[in-house]
Amino acid sequence: MVRFATRLLLVQLATVTAVVAVCALVFGWLGVQQLRAESEAAALNIARTVAEDPDVQSRVAEFSADPGTPAAADLRDGPLQRVAVGVADRTDALFVVITDDHGIRLAHPNQSLLGQVVSTPFERVLQGEEVVDWEVGTLGESARAKVPIYAAPGQAPVGEVSVGFEVASVFDDLPALLATIAVAAAGAILLAALATLLLRRRFERLTLGVQPEELVALVQNQAAVLDGVGDGVLAVDAAGIVRVCNSAAERMLGLPSPLGHRMDELEVNDAVRRTVANRATNVEAVVGDRVLYLDARPVVHDDRPLGVVVVVRDRTDIEALAGRLETVRATTEALRVQRHEFANRLHVVSGLIDAQRVAEARAFLDELTQRGSVGFGIEGLERVPDAFLQSFLGATALAAGEKGVALRIADDTLVLGEVIAAEDVGAVLGNLVGNAITAAVAGDAPRWVEVSVLTDGDTLVLTVADSGGGIVPRGRDPFAPDSGPAPAEAESRDAGPIHGHGFGLPLSRDLARRRGGDVWVISPGGGEAGAVFGARIPAAVAAPTHDADPRAQEER
Repeated sequence: MVRFATRLLLVQLATVTAVVAVCALVFGWLGVQQLRAESEAAALNIARTVAEDPDVQSRVAEFSADPGTPAAADLRDGPLQRVAVGVADRTDALFVVITDDHGIRLAHPNQSLLGQVVSTPFERVLQGEEVVDWEVGTLGESARAKVPIYAAPGQAPVGEVSVGFEVASVFDDLPALLATIAVAAAGAILLAALATLLLRRRFERLTLGVQPEELVALVQNQAAVLDGVGDGVLAVDAAGIVRVCNSAAERMLGLPSPLGHRMDELEVNDAVRRTVANRATNVEAVVGDRVLYLDARPVVHDDRPLGVVVVVRDRTDIEALAGRLETVRATTEALRVQRHEFANRLHVVSGLIDAQRVAEARAFLDELTQRGSVGFGIEGLERVPDAFLQSFLGATALAAGEKGVALRIADDTLVLGEVIAAEDVGAVLGNLVGNAITAAVAGDAPRWVEVSVLTDGDTLVLTVADSGGGIVPRGRDPFAPDSGPAPAEAESRDAGPIHGHGFGLPLSRDLARRRGGDVWVISPGGGEAGAVFGARIPAAVAAPTHDADPRAQEER
């Protein structure tokens, strides 16, 4: 199959050849018309000159006044014949003919025709008109001009002068004209061929040798791939201009219509800009409220660098799921502790019964009945009647105790209803409490974390405070992208991040905002005061079916 570039070359050459041929024909026709016009004008000017000669006018008037026909012998060597022959010789005219008012030839190149009537019409000339035309006479076809002769101004014509040029002499210059046109046409075709070859080389260089049919397939495949995958794809050429950006990349990176713009002109996250500049791989970045995974790869074709392609993957949901799984793990750990403690109590009761100490076993069971379920050793946990929150905070308290941090429930805690959004509540609360525990560990003794839980209809309001050193540096936005994932506080004294990857707080805020709530900094702390964070999670609590306020129950 003929390559497209070759077909393009042939089509362009055929087009240019056709255009040049049309132009050559037009210029040739115009040249012929110009030669005809020049010969007609020359014949007319010569005829006028002869007709205005006073000697010619007087002699023609004499012949016209004579009613008889002049003898041919008298005309052969007559003055008019000499004038006509002399003019014809000087101007290379085919003939110069002079007639009287009856059309009788008084001068003619063929002397045998003298004294005879001319073979072409002369009536219009004797009426005072000048006639220029191509006619066929006794000497063949010629370009001729006929001019009336006047004996005196204002009188009727007494004869005519007819001057003609042979066709061959008229088109003497035509071969040279046609040759010039042919050379110009050939030069134009040659230049067109050269330009087409250069265009072909430029075209194949720009397309990297890929033919249009292959380009169509590439575009179709690109559209299918870019629109058919959930990952974002961003392609930047060697000049730093964005050439490809699918809708997923636009959405995740927050880049509306970036095509054709330079990367340094776009309002793009600094982590993304560094990834593109450094061709980095396995880069994690927080862009807005999303956690993204960036992988930049250079593109090279025939040892020619073409730019870089960045694959953007959204890990927000994965990180959120990891937080929720952590909540489930904490709950599971709490249940394991409760099961272990309950088994220990059953062993005690079983031992007392086996020892025939039934009274002591009954007393032990009565004490357990009064104490309630297995406790976690967390101060104020009885203020939280919800089973999920009790288990979650209890398990967290056990983990905090291992680090030397006391977890307690604030006095103003009031929970009415049952938590129905356990995953989101556990992820948000777990992240805030986990950051607070880390900050407290980095602080001075005593180390503590205080949690306040309030309900407002179906909305759960959380407050988490700690004994750490506060947010360092003060005034830093812990939710800002690239600010470090660290939350609240002290980022340890060496300014390292509290959280490993720094996605906890942005994810917590994202989870809360998806439900119409928010996570914010109540107090950045500093000095001897730790940071205080607040969270509001709508539609997280089911309305109580009975009076669930433990303090109200105590009053009753």
